[in-house]
Amino acid sequence: MHDASMIIPQATVRIETSGFMDGPAQALREYLLREGVADLLMVQHPLGAEERGGHVISRWRDGDLAERRRVRLPHAPPWTYPLDMLVRTPRQPTDVWFGFNVLAVARGLIDRRRGNVRQVVQWCVDFVPDRFGAGMTTRAYDALDSFACTHATARFELSTAARDGRDQRHGLRPPDIAPVHIVPMGAWLDRVPQCREELGPTWHLVYLGHLVERQGVGTLLQTTARLAQYGRPVHLDIIGQGPLRERLETMAYDLGIAERVTFHGFVHRHQDVERLLAAATVGCAPYVESDDSFTQYADPGKLKAYLGAGLPIVTTRVAPNADSLARDAGALVTSHSPETLAAAIEEIHANAALWAVRRRDAIGYAQQFDWPRILRTPLAAVGLLSRE
Repeated sequence: MHDASMIIPQATVRIETSGFMDGPAQALREYLLREGVADLLMVQHPLGAEERGGHVISRWRDGDLAERRRVRLPHAPPWTYPLDMLVRTPRQPTDVWFGFNVLAVARGLIDRRRGNVRQVVQWCVDFVPDRFGAGMTTRAYDALDSFACTHATARFELSTAARDGRDQRHGLRPPDIAPVHIVPMGAWLDRVPQCREELGPTWHLVYLGHLVERQGVGTLLQTTARLAQYGRPVHLDIIGQGPLRERLETMAYDLGIAERVTFHGFVHRHQDVERLLAAATVGCAPYVESDDSFTQYADPGKLKAYLGAGLPIVTTRVAPNADSLARDAGALVTSHSPETLAAAIEEIHANAALWAVRRRDAIGYAQQFDWPRILRTPLAAVGLLSRE
């Protein structure tokens, strides 16, 4: 630990989340196990259409995995999300229940009413104003989200923009709501390999994330094609899965850059993701600029992963921290077009000495987002930390 606090050794904790990609839920699990929590139950529900492996229930006692089982139910998101409530899990006294979606929080609140749970935390990993479009599904989601905000013990938000957006949408005002803490995305700086200190001969671009329209991966392919036409030694790694993958693979072929692009798909071991990031020279986050993009409320995990690897970043002015990244982390923020993205990537690679400065700035900026540093405050807020 970095201070004199420690996890209460006899604590019993439950984490319930959606999805299997690395994020706050997985970081919380790893941190608690590292610090010696006595009893940890984690329930992971499938999120995207490609996650067809079922619901996974895992339990650790004194740091050792004691149980893991899988429950298979119909999966056709978002219509089957309510089936998460039907997954049978051990019912046990729980000190803190961390719910990473509204259904998980609802389950926790039900168990708290039954006397099995002491505290329920609503850990919000995003804010989407119209999550399922106009209609009954979004209205039902909003009602449950508002209920969670007013009945949970505490609420954790990724950013002030997300906090303010959720409060405004639901008309939430203190003191009628749970105390809110800002808990940004982090990175495991003690384990993340960093990119090489010298700029190599290949312009090695990397994209990490979901393959959907708003992420701008198609524009990144066009950017790669433009750089190739200029004779630049460019290669692009795309790490992630999503509904656009087949279309993007066809696009790479049609642009004549199929040999310059590697689609890795969903990489299960995060250590393998970190290795791919460390082999790159630039981290790319070409978000589509749109007034209705929910990235403006987010704290994208890919940006923290890039920073942890020491990668200079090229991104658009969509994420709330874009200006901070440009000012303090050596990032270049540009508009969303193949021309401007290509120019930014060329600028970063134009001077090896300045690339090294951007690398140093990225690593320095990342220090504040080390997971152990980030997690101490929220865990202290719910009484999971005590003084030695």
